Amino acid sequence: MERYLCLDIGDKRIGVAVSDPFNSYSLPVQTYHRKNLKTDLGAIEGLVKEKCVTCLVCGLPVNFDGTPSEQTKKAQFFIERLKEKLAVNIVCVDERCSTVEAEEVLIEQGKSRQERKSYVDALAAATILQGYLNQIKK
Repeated sequence: MERYLCLDIGDKRIGVAVSDPFNSYSLPVQTYHRKNLKTDLGAIEGLVKEKCVTCLVCGLPVNFDGTPSEQTKKAQFFIERLKEKLAVNIVCVDERCSTVEAEEVLIEQGKSRQERKSYVDALAAATILQGYLNQIKK
């Protein structure tokens, strides 16, 4: 059975979420603070092993109209490096609005700006992964 790990890739932080053992729902894991390419790839590799992941789902940040942005190119570069390093299936999914949705949830929960900043990326990754899990169940 597949086990999914999802990444919401940003310049400074990477939100991480994982699927439950039955791939019914996603769980935020952490917000990883980026250091350098080698360290970042090693950290993701460690999470893949620790969580016994068989498929990595990566959010691809595109413009609102669906066209690639500068951030899309940066994420694609990182994803290509992951493909070189990891022996798991890697899929890319549209992540439009995931961070906005996550931010809204945290505001509704009354989280302070500082609390939201430390948690929003992991929650965005969980939002992306939940969308993917819902899609593959159809």
